[in-house]
Amino acid sequence: MLCGLLVLEVAALVVAAVASVVTVVRGSDLPGPLVFMAVVAVGIGLLLVAALRAVWRGGQRWARSPVMFWQVLLIVLSLGWMGVEASLWTVLVLLVAAVSAVTLVLKPTVAWTLPATH
Repeated sequence: MLCGLLVLEVAALVVAAVASVVTVVRGSDLPGPLVFMAVVAVGIGLLLVAALRAVWRGGQRWARSPVMFWQVLLIVLSLGWMGVEASLWTVLVLLVAAVSAVTLVLKPTVAWTLPATH
């Protein structure tokens, strides 16, 4: 389940990056922030893909830290967005991040990501 939610988050980051680049190509008054957003989205996406692969394979506890950091950041951002305007997207971001964070700290997930002791 965690891996599926991470794939969803990576896909959303790819969509955000592509949308930013398309907006710049079509002509934007603020190309700098849009290019920055695209670069950050791609960077976070690559980090999440690496963590996703590590979680999938198991035995690599390092992957939990960046994934949890991203989930906490999404939760904080979505709560801030709700203060401005509650929308379906805001609620979806909050739910996906909260479920991912909880799944990340469940005993089976933690056990799966711990290195095997011989």
